[in-house]
Amino acid sequence: MKQEILEGMIGLEIHTYLITKEKLFCQCIASRERGLQPNINVCPICTGQPGAKPMLSNKTAVEKAVQIGLMLQCKINEHLIWQRKHYSWPDLPKGYQISQYEYPLVSGGELAGVAITRVHLEEDTASSIHDDATNATLIDYNRSGVPLMELVTEPVIHSAAEAAVFARELQLLLRYLGA
Repeated sequence: MKQEILEGMIGLEIHTYLITKEKLFCQCIASRERGLQPNINVCPICTGQPGAKPMLSNKTAVEKAVQIGLMLQCKINEHLIWQRKHYSWPDLPKGYQISQYEYPLVSGGELAGVAITRVHLEEDTASSIHDDATNATLIDYNRSGVPLMELVTEPVIHSAAEAAVFARELQLLLRYLGA
């Protein structure tokens, strides 16, 4: 009996925080550090309070995503179109995440021979803190609304070694841009 050899086809979805002072849709401090006092960098917008209206307020996050797109030789979309990705998680206060899934800010391009599908912005969720002593889960909203960049590749990577080369090149690019 002849044995068939299968070839791996790997596509990556990489999330990275963008270094900015504010959250994506409000003026709260973008706190990414662990160990801060919980829930001090929050407002009605980033905690999803009824009647709070999120509006893009972080120009720096958009500029950094565009810079990344230009370095990857991508097409830059002239319009920012936001969508809601609905799902129910305890650390997602609104019940949805604001993202650019269908209409990304950046599309196409390549890095280290790997084709890029898209680069888009979205807001981060809050963080769950599991307390074994009390057997409880607490929610810290400091991180909720912090700008994330999501980069998605085409499934053209064939090995873990290729994926590692791509990841290192992307990390170098992000550090070079101060993103």
